[in-house]
Amino acid sequence: MKKAILASTSTLHEEEYLAYLTAHLNNLYGKDKEVLFIPFARPGGISHDAYTNKAKEAFKKANLNLKGIHEFENPLDALKNADGIFTGGGNTFLLVSELYRHGIMETLRQVVLSGTPYMGTSAGTNITGLTMGTTNDMPIIQPKSFKTLGLVPFNINPHYLDPDINSTHKGETRETRIKEFHHINTQPVVGLREGSWLELNGKEITLKGKLSARVFECNKEPYEIEPETILTNLN
Repeated sequence: MKKAILASTSTLHEEEYLAYLTAHLNNLYGKDKEVLFIPFARPGGISHDAYTNKAKEAFKKANLNLKGIHEFENPLDALKNADGIFTGGGNTFLLVSELYRHGIMETLRQVVLSGTPYMGTSAGTNITGLTMGTTNDMPIIQPKSFKTLGLVPFNINPHYLDPDINSTHKGETRETRIKEFHHINTQPVVGLREGSWLELNGKEITLKGKLSARVFECNKEPYEIEPETILTNLN
């Protein structure tokens, strides 16, 4: 049974890394487990080891051990044998490129669909949609494909920002860019604000957190959904 937390971000303002999600880790992964960390997104160019150590400190607070996938000789076996998986944020283009380069995108998809608990933040959440086409990240590398895990039947836009009516900036808003996406693509997009996440429990997809999310469907006006809304049939 599919079980996952797909969070907009890892860190909220004036909070420590993963602090707002720590209380949910044992419910997702269980207790005294070893979680496999995928550090490939490398925010700010941080090394795989440094990123893993940062995440490891947060997981210790839930009595969970963490080990980076780069520490294993065979990443396919590491995925197949993992008690749980966490994919951190950073650059989605780099993350997707590395998953394809290592030949593990499909294996990651299959183990999560088969019941291995999964958590993603930011880029790690981007890759759970049908494609990575609604990322906010700079295209620093060209992945083999934009197709991603498809754990949900839509795309996700983490770090969704509402237009600032007091700003003098006249560039595209996030909403404008998602509308541009729908000139070419038809799948819905869920804009997740900071501190919100999607909870996957079997076939059920539920919005969690304290904030509403914004949903964009092709050829429709965008609309707001409140926490605890079920999104299972959004496709």
